[in-house]
Formats: sequence, C-alpha cells, structure tokens
Amino acid sequence: MANSGGVLGDAEGFITSQSWRVCLTTLLVAGIIYLGSIVSPPSLMDDVDAIQAQIARNMLKSGDWVTGRLDHVAYLEKAPLVYWIIAISYKVFGVHDWAARIPIALSVMALAWLTAAFGTWAFGRRAGLYAGLSTATCVGLFLFTRILIPDVMLTLTIALAMWAFLRALDEEETHPRWWAFLLAASLGTGLLLKSLIALAFPIAAGVIYLFLTKQFFLRRTWQRLRPVSGLLVVLAIAAPWHVLATLRNPPYFSLALHGGPGQYHGFLWFYFINEQVLRFLNLRYPRDYNTVPRAWFWLLHFAWLFPWSVYFPALVKLSYKPLDRAGRTRLLALCWSGFILVFFTFSTTQEYYSMPCYPALALLLGSAMAMGGAWVQRGTRVLCAVAILAALTTLGIFVAVRHLPTPGDISQVLGHHPGAYTLSLGHMLDLTFASFAYLRLPLLVASLAFLAGAIGTFRWRGERSFLAAAVMMIIFFHAARLALVVFDPFLSSRPLAEAIRRAPEGTLINNRNYYEFSSITFYTNQDALILNGRYFNLEYGSYAPGAPKLFIDDAEFKPRWLEPQRYYLLAYAKAFGDFEKLVGRERLTVVASSGGKMVITNHPFQTASQPARSP
Repeated sequence: MANSGGVLGDAEGFITSQSWRVCLTTLLVAGIIYLGSIVSPPSLMDDVDAIQAQIARNMLKSGDWVTGRLDHVAYLEKAPLVYWIIAISYKVFGVHDWAARIPIALSVMALAWLTAAFGTWAFGRRAGLYAGLSTATCVGLFLFTRILIPDVMLTLTIALAMWAFLRALDEEETHPRWWAFLLAASLGTGLLLKSLIALAFPIAAGVIYLFLTKQFFLRRTWQRLRPVSGLLVVLAIAAPWHVLATLRNPPYFSLALHGGPGQYHGFLWFYFINEQVLRFLNLRYPRDYNTVPRAWFWLLHFAWLFPWSVYFPALVKLSYKPLDRAGRTRLLALCWSGFILVFFTFSTTQEYYSMPCYPALALLLGSAMAMGGAWVQRGTRVLCAVAILAALTTLGIFVAVRHLPTPGDISQVLGHHPGAYTLSLGHMLDLTFASFAYLRLPLLVASLAFLAGAIGTFRWRGERSFLAAAVMMIIFFHAARLALVVFDPFLSSRPLAEAIRRAPEGTLINNRNYYEFSSITFYTNQDALILNGRYFNLEYGSYAPGAPKLFIDDAEFKPRWLEPQRYYLLAYAKAFGDFEKLVGRERLTVVASSGGKMVITNHPFQTASQPARSP
C-alpha cells in the first residue's frame, strides 16, 4: 500500500499493532494532561465557563432541550449540542463542576487520537505519533479548553470530516460509501456545535482541494462523495433542532440587517443573520466582543502551536503534489488551515477561533518531523534555546519573589484592564510582578519543566528530542493548572457562593453584568435579579414575548433593599461607595469578600450559626 510516498518505510497500513500503539500513546498523553483537570479541577470561572454549565443544568432541570435559558431568559446565540452533552454528563455523574468538564476533556483526547490515526494512515507510524503529540501538547489547545466552549468539539468534527473526505476519494478505499456517510454525519454534528462555520470550513477546504487536484468536474468524485444522500444525512441530524427552535421562538422570518435596543426578531434572525452574517461584518448587536489585530492573529500561532511551531520552517521543504496519499493529505491540510486563517483575516476573531486548523498544522508538522532534515534539526536547537531561556526566566522570577509577602488572595496585587476582557486572554494583562509571589510553586514546577526540556533537546535529536519536548509540556501544563487554582478567587466567585449557601435564604441581585458573577448562579443554583445590566448577551432575549421581569434599575432597587425581605447584592468592592450613597451605610452588611468582589445583604445576621444549604 503506497501511503507515504517514501516518507517512511514502516507504514504498511493503518490497522496494525504499531498503528494502534501510536494512537494509544497519544491518547495516554492527552489523558494525563486533560483528565487531570477533572481529578483536581479549578472552580468554574465567571463569564462563559459558568454560563455554559448553568445553561446545561437549566435544560436538564426544565426538560426544555430546545431553547437555552439563563435566569429564564432565552439565550439564542449558540447551538445546543454542547449543552446536551454536558447535561448528559450531569445525568450520569451528578451536577458538579468537574462533571461539566468531562465532555471537553474527552473531546481533546479524541482529537489527539484522531490526529494520530489520520497521520498514521497518511504518512506512517512515526509521523502519526508526532502529529498526535503536537495536538495533545500544544499550548493553544490547553489554553482554550480551560473554559466550556465547544470549539474543541467543532475541531474534532472538522478533522473527522477532512479524513472521511480523503478516505472516500481514495482509490484504495474499499468502503467509500461509509466514509461519505461519516463525512456527512460530521458536518451535521458540527452544525449543532457551532452553526454555519462547521459547514463552511470543511466544504470550502474540500472544494479548493478538488479544484487544485482537477477532480471537481469528474463524475467519479461525486459518485464517491454522494452529496445528495449526504445532504439528507446532514438535514436529518441538524434540521429538527433548527425547526423547533424557530417555531418556539417567533417571529419566524426577518431579513433586517441591523439590531438595537428593544428590537426582537425571533430565533432565526438572531441565530443566523446577527450571529453569522453581522458578526462576520463586525456589525453584530450587542457589541460584547473584540477582535485580535490581524498581524497578531497570524503570529500568535507560533505560541498556540508551541513547542512544535519551531518546526514551521520545515513545512516549506515538504511536497504538496497530490501524487500519493502523503502528498494529497499535505495539500488538503494546506487548503484546510489556509482557508480558516484567511477567513478570519477578513472577519472579527478571538484568539481561539482558528482552533479548527490545529489538526491540519499538526499533520504537516508531524510529516515534517518524520522526514527530518536540516530545518528540523535547527528547530530542535531553537526549542532548546527557548527552553533554557524560559527555565532561567521562571527560576529568576521565583528567586526574586520568594520573600515577598502574600496577604489575602492574588486579586490584591493584580491590575485591572476591563477594556481587554472582551478578548479570551484579556486577563493576562492583569499580571503584575508582585502577583508572581502567589505563584511560587507553579513557577518552580514550570522551571523544572523547561529545564527537563532543555536537557532533552540538547542531548538528543529525532524522536527522543520530540518525546522530551512532550514531557516538558506535560509538566508545564501541570504548573499551569496549579496556577489556575491560585487564580480561583479572582476568576471565580465560588467563595462568595459558599458564603451565600451558609447564610439565610434570600434573593440575589446581580449588579450590572450577569456574566461577572455567573459562577455564583451555578454554585448556589439560584437565579438573580439584574441591576442596571440589561445589555450584552441577555439583552436580546429579555425583549422576547413573555420574558421575565428580572432587570431593575436604581429606582426599583432602593425600595426593594429597604423591605423586610432579605436580599444579597453581588458587586465589585469598588462599587460599595455608590450603594452607600443610594441606601445608606447602615443598610449594607458585608457577608463575604473575595477576589475584589463582595456579597452584601440588607439585614445583619450571624453567619456562624447558619448551616450550609445544598446547591
């Protein structure tokens, strides 16, 4: 079976004992990294993390698996499959933060396995192993799976669709019909994860590939891909939810190309026109997101694919001629990653939007690493130098801060850059030198990781150096997980939720943005009134017919606060003075504070005598 075009001589086929060992090795590495997040997870973070977990819980509790809701307000902007999967995890394991993370961890493991299997089929055993390791241990995949977003699941469906596409077209494939079916099923599943881009990315990459290989106008191509029956499969998977969501959230049709306060056009308009068309054109309302500058969007892939990005220059030496299976796979990977990167160059984008191209780049990197050569050797030397520099830097910071005091939690010494928080990694700008004093153990573990990587890449070349780099990243990700636990009080409001659970029952009032205290909603399992916060993601659903009246302003807040009924106000500590002016200092009792946030009640009580309530 000529599957590697001379790249490797040990690739006799995919279903071999060596091939399965490659896939299992990759699966084990991914499991060590990502299942650790379940064994010792940090708390759910405020913002999207806790939001996703709570929507899934609301679906499970209400039995409404069609319309996602927060605080009983329709949340129409996202596809539902990620909520369904998390809700099923709750059903099996109970409603816990770690149970919410299980689907993401398993998806990463499946993606690493799939990339290894794809690479083994295309290039041979060693290239498959390197491609799988590149996926499992790259920085971007770890960073962007810390929150419960469906992008890694989308990436899995796109990678599977791309492999099925090649398998269906492969002349040596004996069951092209089944691979065509798998291609269609992947597209339909992707639609329920991330809407139209789940179709646009693989279809566009496939069409470009067919044109470049002069197969687009061949009858044989479409006989093997079976587009008509494939369309029926896609519709059978994805159409029922779209139809039900439209019927349950009228009006049914609107072609307005603008949105604004008080405007409600139903599900179909918001989900497709607002979230797909207007977001691409940077005209979406509400404007609750930002975009990464184009140059940085491209350059940051050296960070997202680190440590394997040091081998990017070696990709130039690869053959992309579709003369054999290896060349066809490389060409498809180039079309796949290239289209995604160009697409987001002309659209609004967050740092993680390009995740679906990671497997394509990993396949190219795995192929180049298996080929070897001067550029791969130079890349290993660069990686050694980077590891040495990183080891010295982290160790130097550890020594510099080892005697600094660490009063309270880390939020005491962090900066605040709210303008950057619309980016996925905006909180990175909050780091100060003093904050590293709270990160002594993570710094020490990180320095040991980089030291191990430096020694391994200095002493060895080839496969051993690649394995040393993988071990370095496994240890480094453990350091990162330890750091996230330190950041818990700043990124999550769980300590405040625990204080509320120990306190007498009362109604929650969320000051301004619901997202800023969303983990309290999850850990207390209580809805909240929202004070001066009718904007961002809940705004659109709040104008739907029958939406609950949970948004209040200062004029409504003050008489409520002076009632005998108990309320708990969730607010940032810096807002305390504003409420002091509004209702008087004597009506404000601080229940708990953590991470620069506070829980305030309108009637004093003794928390020590109150038993904790179950969430």
